Amino acid sequence: MKLYHGSTSVCSAKVRLGLAERGLDWDGQILDLGKGEQSSDWYLALNPNGVVPTLVDGDLTVVESSVILEHLDSVGAATTLMPDNPAARTRARMWLAACIDIHAAINTMTFATSKRDELLASRTPEQLSASIARMAHPANAAKRRDILDNGLQSTHVTTAFFTLRDMFDRMDRALSECDWLLGQEYSIADTAILAYVDRLDRLGLAVMFEARTPSIAGWLDRSRERPSYRTAVEAYAGPAEHDRALPAAAANRAMIEPLWSEFVGRPTGQGQCRDAN
Repeated sequence: MKLYHGSTSVCSAKVRLGLAERGLDWDGQILDLGKGEQSSDWYLALNPNGVVPTLVDGDLTVVESSVILEHLDSVGAATTLMPDNPAARTRARMWLAACIDIHAAINTMTFATSKRDELLASRTPEQLSASIARMAHPANAAKRRDILDNGLQSTHVTTAFFTLRDMFDRMDRALSECDWLLGQEYSIADTAILAYVDRLDRLGLAVMFEARTPSIAGWLDRSRERPSYRTAVEAYAGPAEHDRALPAAAANRAMIEPLWSEFVGRPTGQGQCRDAN
């Protein structure tokens, strides 16, 4: 099988984590997202939305990272990441379905903070407009334009806060008495969510979860101790400590912390753990 992916794309990292956890053999081709290779004609023939990743497995072309994860879990002889218990499988699929909104939120937080500053400083208005015009999906293009124009005042930021508050609350309830999202065993749910939380931490935005929903930090540490993290994330994006130490990360935190504190208000209560199997 062949994976078309981006080195720092969170959804690409999510799929690479699945490949590593399952121990599957694969070939890869990294697209230069900064230069817009995902909008080239040859790639749009594989993925008309012009986003990464895309998996080609024989005659089957699979898009959407959560769908790719489920496909990867169905091939090979290794122990699967999807739990056997029917209720746990349903909870796992609820996490996979939530990833559509979660990814949109992480994309917003990335482009409304330091990535926006980087783009505005390095490209002319004409270059930015041309880059947006090349984006295949009109909704993605409109969102990028709005965030570049309005920054943290964009309505997409408020939507992202809503999604992330819900994600953090769900995670904290699940992790309050368990090591992993579906119980005491690592699962496809943890694989699906890790890259998103990792990105927030790398952006300097752990402030969004570290005090209000403290169990997430321990889960992130445990996830990063797994060999799959080193091969699927660190090998492409480098150590998280490096990104957190950048001046941009401190600037991001200073921008987001007061807005987030105002949005979330009081913390919610703890939940109970149910084993996945």
